[in-house]
Amino acid sequence: MNRLFALCVVQLVLVLSCGFAPRTSAAPIPPNIVLIYADDLGFGDVGCYGATRVQTPHIDRLANDGLRFTDAHSSAATCTPSRYSLLTGEYAWRKKGTGVLPGDAKLIIEPGRTTLPSVLQRADYVTGVIGKWHLGLGSGTNSTDWNAEIRPGPKEIGFDYSFILPATGDRVPCVYVENEWVVGLGADDPLRVTFTTNKLGNEPTGREDPGLLRMKPSHGHDMTIVHGISRIGYMSGGKKAWWKDEDIADTITRRATAFIERNKGNRFFLYFSTHDIHVPRVAHPRFVGKTQMGPRGDVIAQLDWCVGEIMAALRKFGLQTNTLVIFSSDNGPVVDDGYRDDAVDKLGGHKPSGPWRGGKYSNFEAGTRVPFVAWWPGRIKPGVSDALISQVDFLRSLAKLAGSPISSDAAPDSADILDALLGDSKSGREELVEQAGALSLRKGKWKFIQAGKGAAFNKNTGTEMGNAPVPQLYNLRDDPRERDNVAARYPEIVQEMRARLQKVRGQANDP
Repeated sequence: MNRLFALCVVQLVLVLSCGFAPRTSAAPIPPNIVLIYADDLGFGDVGCYGATRVQTPHIDRLANDGLRFTDAHSSAATCTPSRYSLLTGEYAWRKKGTGVLPGDAKLIIEPGRTTLPSVLQRADYVTGVIGKWHLGLGSGTNSTDWNAEIRPGPKEIGFDYSFILPATGDRVPCVYVENEWVVGLGADDPLRVTFTTNKLGNEPTGREDPGLLRMKPSHGHDMTIVHGISRIGYMSGGKKAWWKDEDIADTITRRATAFIERNKGNRFFLYFSTHDIHVPRVAHPRFVGKTQMGPRGDVIAQLDWCVGEIMAALRKFGLQTNTLVIFSSDNGPVVDDGYRDDAVDKLGGHKPSGPWRGGKYSNFEAGTRVPFVAWWPGRIKPGVSDALISQVDFLRSLAKLAGSPISSDAAPDSADILDALLGDSKSGREELVEQAGALSLRKGKWKFIQAGKGAAFNKNTGTEMGNAPVPQLYNLRDDPRERDNVAARYPEIVQEMRARLQKVRGQANDP
């Protein structure tokens, strides 16, 4: 009787178990996500995209083992709007006040809205941002009190942890903010920052005291001197908290690898936003002279080291097979961006924009066509993709990867390009709006640039801006360098592209 009962129990268990899918057929566990976001790095600035005068072995290895994109874009040709679009899934030109921000700007992303980190938080990711921020901090009409808790900031838009440069290296305040507090600030030496008055206290400026400078400005950048470099804006006090430029890469990279170690047992999203290769270009002594291109080349080598440290941390903690790493840049390259750092004189045959025309600030392709590599061993097959993709698509695509649904009205310009990102499809977006001095529309082989009033050439940076008083139309399939404006030959295409761009501008939910 007992043997019969036991046999029945075994048979019942077998029958019931047949009704459940085996463990191997379950939905795959979403990976960790590491987004390495370089600053001002051009399409042609790294080896895997053709650079020969600077060595980038870590970035090249990432590209060799991953998927390298040739038609990937930041959403704008300058930093703040690209970062805004990346985190919100909304083109920055839809919202006023999203241009390049001063260092004391208020937070331009509304707390509580759907953002890339917030949708990943909902999927049980631990989220962190380390490095350059440049999206504003605080709220209201009063000046930010840098000596108190600084809110709202990264926490209010979905980041569990933050260690940031509030703006950029060439703008005050030249301090780190960890979570809501300036790091290392002494109570007896309050920090003050302004972009409206002529001077604060007795701090020397590059304009008045050029003899104190170790790096002289070429245009602008002549206000408060911090460690021998004059900046944009005025700052006084808080001297114990002032960063040292040559230590920035080491400092933020240590924080990034520590975040990885601290969360190796969790699912995490790390937005590692480097300062390199933005001005002022001040490499750590161990990278000085590593290239023949002066400080700009040396900080490219330093950036590559940062990438190598992140990848080494993933390997050390056995995370490489369940981590998606994305490497890209916030806009195209610029050579002279405000300091006399030999970047122009020592450029030699190096082509920061690669085969494209223009650069940072430009309507031409090099303004937004940037290096872009996706790496996930065992999931993404090594190769090259010419799919049209944009960083504005991160939110909807990575939310899908993480299994975190978002509403149809969130991330209004973000498209689901996950299949292209993972190499499962050769197709990406059907069309894309690029933002610089004017708006441009990419669709199929055509690129349409709106007529505009801006200068055709930036005499400070040496950049072709791509502005013209008449519409421009380029056939990128036959003329990838945008040399032949065929608008007069194809008026019907111009009209079609203009009408489509106007429609996109008028409705947010049509990515």
